[in-house]
Amino acid sequence: MNKTIRHTSVFTLLLVLALLVRATWVQFHDSKALADEKLNRRNAIEQYANPLGDIIVAGNAVTGSQRTKGGDLAYKRTYKDGPLYSAVTGYSSQVYGATQLEGIYKDLLDGTDNRLKNPLDTLTDKRADPGDVLTTIDPAVQKAAYRALGDKKGAAVAVDPRTGKILGMVSTPSYDPSKISGSTDGDAWKALTTDEDKPMVNRALRQPLPPGSTFKLVVAAAALESGLYGSVDAKTTSPNPYTLPGTRTVLKNESSSAPCEDATIRTALRYSCNNVFAKMAVDLGQDKVRAQAEKFGFNADKLDVPVRAAKSAYPSGMDKAQTALTGIGQFDVTATPLQMALVSAAISNGGELASAHMVSKVTDADGNVLRDYGDGGSSRVMSPGTAEGLQSAMRTVVEEGTGTNAKIDGAVVGGKTGTAQHGENNSKTPYAWFTSYAKGGGGKEVAVAVIVESSDAARSEVSGNGLAAPIAAAMMKAALR
Repeated sequence: MNKTIRHTSVFTLLLVLALLVRATWVQFHDSKALADEKLNRRNAIEQYANPLGDIIVAGNAVTGSQRTKGGDLAYKRTYKDGPLYSAVTGYSSQVYGATQLEGIYKDLLDGTDNRLKNPLDTLTDKRADPGDVLTTIDPAVQKAAYRALGDKKGAAVAVDPRTGKILGMVSTPSYDPSKISGSTDGDAWKALTTDEDKPMVNRALRQPLPPGSTFKLVVAAAALESGLYGSVDAKTTSPNPYTLPGTRTVLKNESSSAPCEDATIRTALRYSCNNVFAKMAVDLGQDKVRAQAEKFGFNADKLDVPVRAAKSAYPSGMDKAQTALTGIGQFDVTATPLQMALVSAAISNGGELASAHMVSKVTDADGNVLRDYGDGGSSRVMSPGTAEGLQSAMRTVVEEGTGTNAKIDGAVVGGKTGTAQHGENNSKTPYAWFTSYAKGGGGKEVAVAVIVESSDAARSEVSGNGLAAPIAAAMMKAALR
């Protein structure tokens, strides 16, 4: 063999070896990444080759699967009462992926979760029968919230204070996930994603806004826990009118005739006295207020229920005037409805904050439990005495103060209204808030938070008691029934 042929043969052999190495690398190393690539249509074909598992509410599936006509995707996702439960389920789309419970439990619902497979299925990578997701949602509470919110833009959350179970979670305006689940739903997708009201945003979890006067509960807890005041009936040092420190800005109260000067915490919550809680925040200092807020869950890097909630925030690095404004839930304080429901839940539960969750179990196709989430842990955010005092003061708000629309016959109800400024110089319609707890017969309890971002009410009629409290009352009645 001459030299040229020998060199050519060696070079060709090296090319063949390189090809074998590359093929082996792709087969055993890159195969998982290629299989998981979102543009790999085989994934969608396999995912929708059979009916998906279901999301369950009180024993009944609120999802389903429907045989498609034509195309290579055999089934598509369907939803029963889609707009009612969209804030819980999210969507599963052949084109646009999956969100919320549909996304978090995608592998379980499409049968690829390894927990669903027997040893032979694992070896052969055979797709198992899909599993189901059992939620903590109470359909009566969910329906009450959805009906009461109606055509208002807003959100509502209900929680069992003792267990942390989320009993209801609604965001309006809502949408029907069935309309974007197929491969030819581009027009519906465009309409939803360009709608200025953002119906696909879960306002209950994902849109923190200024909580207004509902945040006064956090400031009151900080004052009592720090020993600034000994009880909710101790007089405070609260001049009225109150000028923000270092400024000429006078902080006004909603009612000029309310007895807010040096008012007790009970009276200040009853009349929602801004001067009391602004001065209280300054007297405490931002660090003590922030520490109490963080015990409730503000500034947490993550809050998964299991859908991740947006961070509720209490700021830092403020001057005294800004700290005063945080005392009434303004400046850079933000909270989700879930967060404000947890504030009332901790107060109702004697100062213990139970871990919020809306999934109780996941099962295989035969109903065998793969994981029982049970009731999560809890943390103490205030003493039982502080919680008892705030419960009592919140009852005064409902029985004699600004929250009378939340009264429920035969139940003990406590609450706090809030009206948060919106827009530059409060130029836009304020947000109406209400957070509350209720205790009824048989040991039943519930904590609720509601926000109404906008409605057809005149600006002068926007208030937590007028707009949000009736929604909270409807949810509490359903939970206690």
